[in-house]
Amino acid sequence: MLNKVDSKQLLLLIFIAYLFSFTVRMIWIYQFHAEPAFYWNGQLMINTNDGYFFASGAQKELFGMHADNPRIPQMWSYGTVALTVLLAKITPFSLETIMLYLPAVISSMVVIPIILIARLFNLTLWGFLAAVLGAVTWSYYNRTMVGYYDTDMFSAMAPMFILYFLMKSTMDVTLRSALYAALAIAIYPFLYDSGASIVNAMGILYALYLFYYHRHEETTYASIILVFLSLTPFGIPDPYSYLLKIIVLIAVYRYLTQKHLSEKQSLILIGILFLSFMYFGNVFGLILSKIAFYTSSGTAHKGLHFYSVTQTIREAGHIPFSVFANRISGSQIGLIMAMVGYVALVARYRVFLLALPLVGIGFFAFFGGLRFTVYAVPVAALSAVYLFHLLVQYVSDKRGIYVFGMGMLTLAMMYPNIVHIIEYRVPTVMNKAEVRDLDMLRKFAKPQDYTLAWWDYGYPIWFYSNTNTLTDGAKHNNDNFIISTIMQTASPQLAANLARLSVETYVSSGYKTVANTLFQNGRKNQVDPNELLESLKQDDYPLPHKTRDIYLYLPYRMLNIFPTVAVFGNLDLTTGKKLRDFVFAPARVVKNENGVLVLSNRVIFDANNGTIDFGSEKHTASKLVVASMTKEGRMNVQAQRYGFAGRYTALYMQNYRQFIIMDNETFKSMYVQMFLLGIYDETLFEPVVLSPYTRIYRLKR
Repeated sequence: MLNKVDSKQLLLLIFIAYLFSFTVRMIWIYQFHAEPAFYWNGQLMINTNDGYFFASGAQKELFGMHADNPRIPQMWSYGTVALTVLLAKITPFSLETIMLYLPAVISSMVVIPIILIARLFNLTLWGFLAAVLGAVTWSYYNRTMVGYYDTDMFSAMAPMFILYFLMKSTMDVTLRSALYAALAIAIYPFLYDSGASIVNAMGILYALYLFYYHRHEETTYASIILVFLSLTPFGIPDPYSYLLKIIVLIAVYRYLTQKHLSEKQSLILIGILFLSFMYFGNVFGLILSKIAFYTSSGTAHKGLHFYSVTQTIREAGHIPFSVFANRISGSQIGLIMAMVGYVALVARYRVFLLALPLVGIGFFAFFGGLRFTVYAVPVAALSAVYLFHLLVQYVSDKRGIYVFGMGMLTLAMMYPNIVHIIEYRVPTVMNKAEVRDLDMLRKFAKPQDYTLAWWDYGYPIWFYSNTNTLTDGAKHNNDNFIISTIMQTASPQLAANLARLSVETYVSSGYKTVANTLFQNGRKNQVDPNELLESLKQDDYPLPHKTRDIYLYLPYRMLNIFPTVAVFGNLDLTTGKKLRDFVFAPARVVKNENGVLVLSNRVIFDANNGTIDFGSEKHTASKLVVASMTKEGRMNVQAQRYGFAGRYTALYMQNYRQFIIMDNETFKSMYVQMFLLGIYDETLFEPVVLSPYTRIYRLKR
């Protein structure tokens, strides 16, 4: 039934599955290849912010950039960076081209272990169909598509190789397979350090499985020794830790094949290794910290009350069952079939119990957020197609009917995933005009300079402007308060003084969290943040000596998330309570009837008398402000006043056709004044980039 195949046929099936996975990922290229706004340096740009973190590490190694940035990743700390640098040096492709296509090249390799796992049971067709399904399933595609340049390209592929070797070692009863599993585990943190807890769980379950089902077999204890040794941290800097661990594993393997340890000696060694990797690897702390991060909600309660970023990240939030099912199998019916199939798999082949950590972390996504679904995708694909195998085999064992039935059922389950891929038209992180603005900044800024921006834009700022930031995609801690305060304060003096104080404190403190350092957070001499911020409004506040330039980055793309940005600074840190009711509602005009404007957010604004109908209540605006931009980037501002009693300001941005209702205090904020209106204190700031997409100001003091 096309299940028993020779090596050449096996390689052909792997090649076809790989080619299919890669080709499907080229749909995104086809959709946007003619979009000039998505190109930079002759190539389509990537579509994930985090990719610029690894790309900046590659820039440092290849071009000597980012010498003054303490947060740039080292080449041998991340496999993504090392592989990118290697390919850039040995191939004719540019860094941008490698960044774009590498996720598809690497992630498509997931088909190999899926097919090999099925081959262990002489059911290669099952593996082939599961491979083509798993490679394009919703969640896995989203995190490994062309342009999704991130360590996620290894997220499910690498654990599936580990699972294959672990399963194989229990079936062929050879220590060599356990060695391969141990070597794969040893290099896994280099490829995808975020999945350490999953591999730890796989190693522990492997040991329990062998103890229970294979206790009396000759290679059991030696296999556990190798796996536990691979999990034990060596405590030396990368890349030496990986190289040393590989050498030690091979040496121990050779020793164990030549010398026979007694049961007592083996158990003692296993116990020592288990305690070592549990303690030095901080296994329990790692697992608990991950769970705490992805299930926490709210503010910190030790010391000052900073707002937590967790609940603003969609990946870390609770998800509906329908989304959960779509992510893992493409549909709710598909997930149910996968669940039934997995039970059937375990009942028929108990070795599939070793996949429980991948299944478990995938199902944890229902509580911890959608990012975890990716781990369960390959196992779910294997499980669903195995159920198809049982159903079709029950109907008929004729070859033609079997192949046709398996193919049709797999295609039916694949269909919603392909539809999703076609509809998933995710844009690049930035467009060409925005990158041009950052490139302009790069031309006159120095590598030691700092660009203050919301954390979402940290990594792209590194990559395109070669400047540093206070916050970024991995450093969005209490310092969000600093950036948020600068963006929403109505005091130019506070914005300027806090910017200078924060950057100089960050550098002089050895790059510690600025907010904690300034406010002595959680210490006996904790500073009252309200008093410090009030003093920073004074023009004569004694600032540290200036050692570098500071730029304030105000992008148009922050417009819709500005209410979220403001949450972090609109806070009394001593109590955790918000300072005021913040209103900032951008919308578009969908209807205009003699000056009565119906907005896309269902707010109705009467420009004749300034009344605002929010639906549940009505208010009066104090003024209507109309702003337009000249070709040179200068702003023309006109205002129509309705009275001083109104709590709100209506702003119409003529060039953007954008209408914003905001409270009067927010109207005075630095973001609104400096970006939307082009109004700034000339004694404190100097514009260096003025465009419809970005306004960048240099701090004068």
